[in-house]
Amino acid sequence: MICARGAAALDDAVAKLAEGSASDVASASADVGDEGEVEALFAAFAERFGRCDGVIHAAGVYGPIGPITDVEPAAWWDALRINLFGTFLVARAAAKRMRPYGVGRMVLFAGGGASTPFPNYTAYASSKVAVVRFAETIAEELAPTIEVNAVGPGFVATRLHEQTLAAGDVAGVFLEKTKALLESGGVSATVGAEAAAFLVSDAAKGINGRFVAAQYDDYRAWLEHLEELKGSELFTLRRVLPRERGRDWQ
Repeated sequence: MICARGAAALDDAVAKLAEGSASDVASASADVGDEGEVEALFAAFAERFGRCDGVIHAAGVYGPIGPITDVEPAAWWDALRINLFGTFLVARAAAKRMRPYGVGRMVLFAGGGASTPFPNYTAYASSKVAVVRFAETIAEELAPTIEVNAVGPGFVATRLHEQTLAAGDVAGVFLEKTKALLESGGVSATVGAEAAAFLVSDAAKGINGRFVAAQYDDYRAWLEHLEELKGSELFTLRRVLPRERGRDWQ
């Protein structure tokens, strides 16, 4: 089952998927930032397919673009409602349905700003880094029966970037970077999709609570290093101390 807010886009996606290898595809229109709609979505899934074993959550918006002194607080908060609160609602609904069966996998999409500062995109950056820490946290809560990971898909050329182009100079240094990346074609959508498909499958069992940069990480090879990953800070958010960089003052 696929979900989005736009019914027309969903119908088009279902038709395209049906032409491919997908044998049974359903869709549901929902706003992930609305608890009632999220619950209705999972109820519709259960009625059609039964048990829920895996969820890939990729909903997200940029929110307001510009200096922190200029962006509208209401728009800033709405971006967090969709990007962070929506992730919480979907993950919560999924966990409630997976726990009775003692199995399940979730992949939560992070993005730009989750690993580095993202000036003039404060709502987006704050919400996406929060998604990573949220994934790490519930991964520990739900282990070992349910495994959760976060994925950064890279710069995929979608309509999201039209907002940056429309923002112009208030987008700051990211404006020229966006133009260059769009001209080059960006990162193929299949890069993040393949990472998500792998991580939500049984083939990824043992990989849990990690932040995967789909474009750069050889995540399939992690299966050979599961013992090293367990309890480690590898591929997670953390702060760096001076002594870890050869300094002697702390």
